[in-house]
Amino acid sequence: MASNPERRAALVDAGVEVLAREGARGLTFRAVDSEAGVPVGTASNYFTGRDDLLRQMDVRLHERLAPDPDQLARLMTRPKDRALVTAFMHDLMTRATRDRTGYLALLEMRLEATRRPELRASYTKSVRADLEYGMDFHRDAGLPGGDETVTVLYLAMLGLILEHLTLPGVLEDVIPGLSVPEGLVEQIVRTVVPEG
Repeated sequence: MASNPERRAALVDAGVEVLAREGARGLTFRAVDSEAGVPVGTASNYFTGRDDLLRQMDVRLHERLAPDPDQLARLMTRPKDRALVTAFMHDLMTRATRDRTGYLALLEMRLEATRRPELRASYTKSVRADLEYGMDFHRDAGLPGGDETVTVLYLAMLGLILEHLTLPGVLEDVIPGLSVPEGLVEQIVRTVVPEG
């Protein structure tokens, strides 16, 4: 296996672009090579197979979509209340919207995992770790609600992000007077997170 870390990263990011644009069936080494602008056969020197590429894309997407540490530190100076949870959910929506390609690739990976048991195990582990991290963070930060609150927020925000990035018209005026996605983010938090 080739070991140039910059080229590997470029190939992984190219794989993200291909997956988001063309779906799992379009994710070939040839397509990744073309997207990265490298000679045909380059990706096969860096990844043992498609599953290896997908696993590395999973790791990379978690890096790309992670909260900015400086933004997180700024938010954590605020009172630990429902308004702070709302700010965190707005930040999540902003990151998903800003890196739409990355988030769509994550959704494609979910679909691919339904067809590939070996990928399902790996992807389930990484997504579950994200959920557990969210629960731990919420608890350690002293935010209102518990693990159930975080789980319901996770499910609601996942649905909102899915609709907003794929079929935004579904949510337009679904609740009169609420903007999409900002107003819906606030409504989700008001509905799920306890006041105190």
